[in-house]
Amino acid sequence: MGGCKDENTQKNTVSPENRPKKDSVAIIEETIPTKEEEKKDTFRLTEENAIEFFFKYNKTLTENKVKLTTRFGDITIQLYDNVPYHKANFIYLTKKGYFNNTYFHRIVKNFIIQGGNADNKETAQKRGDIGRYLLPPDTRKGHRHHRGTVSMPSSEINNPHKLASPFEFFIVVTDPGSYHLDGGYTPFGKVIEGMDVVDQINRQPVDNGDWPMPNITIQKAEVIK
Repeated sequence: MGGCKDENTQKNTVSPENRPKKDSVAIIEETIPTKEEEKKDTFRLTEENAIEFFFKYNKTLTENKVKLTTRFGDITIQLYDNVPYHKANFIYLTKKGYFNNTYFHRIVKNFIIQGGNADNKETAQKRGDIGRYLLPPDTRKGHRHHRGTVSMPSSEINNPHKLASPFEFFIVVTDPGSYHLDGGYTPFGKVIEGMDVVDQINRQPVDNGDWPMPNITIQKAEVIK
């Protein structure tokens, strides 16, 4: 993907994207489940059922906060109520335990930290169990990419309409914000506690592909009151 630049720095010329490390779950998740595996599972999200599912699921929710635990400390995110599909998706994945033991797998200095991916079989298995689907963008609710905004990257595969990759998210580090992302990505929450943790993660060393060295694990993600 191209076209999105961080106008505040020269380095940040790459947009938030679903761009996993080689041999990571984006490759592993292509595996088609066997008939035996399909029988064991009673429900998987698909392109056909995801929107209806999250529309109904959102109506049952009374919580709108998620806490992420890392070795650097906790990050508390408040989700926007008027971005229902993305809010419901994030809470659903959290309650399913998806984000546990995934990584903040991409760091672009003074721009973003991106999480929700991992190069381990556990994450690939969880994605397979939950299903394969994308979410439509929802960019006209008045939310901008201020510092601390939590937003959803687009899938990079056959995706002219910038449908969102549901398993990943990014947090804006730029001060006061990265407003060139507005209109292209869907903000669905904001950090209300732990921006010092976000900043500390953003300062960690990375390899040539922006992958942190060593891995930065989301040890636990939990919905809180």
